[in-house]
Amino acid sequence: MGDAGEEAVGRRVRRWRTVSEKRRIAELTFEPGASVALVARAHDVNANQVFKWRRALKKGELVEPATASTALLPVRLSAPCEPVMETREIDAKEQAPGGGAIHIEFPGRAMISVESGADAALLRSILESLRK
Repeated sequence: MGDAGEEAVGRRVRRWRTVSEKRRIAELTFEPGASVALVARAHDVNANQVFKWRRALKKGELVEPATASTALLPVRLSAPCEPVMETREIDAKEQAPGGGAIHIEFPGRAMISVESGADAALLRSILESLRK
């Protein structure tokens, strides 16, 4: 029998990838004209593994572990906002103006729509649960 070094010659060495590497490789497959097989080959990964990472990315499962720092998120305004001219207290008989909504999308994870008058504590709880 040969020694262990000879047996390992034909075997592929398993490489552990970070979540960010998996995510980057999976994202490359979504580019126009990209081929999963070619992307996998270019990064020395089995195509079936890349398909698994793509599914995980679409489901929002391929995320970095939570860190202590606060990450910045891109913001896109869908319509111009009207400036508030004056701030005053609203009488109990008077209703707050009925406009305004915020739509927050975490691609592959969640879509949240917040209408004016939403419960701030509930919104905070929902957003914090998405950090996990």
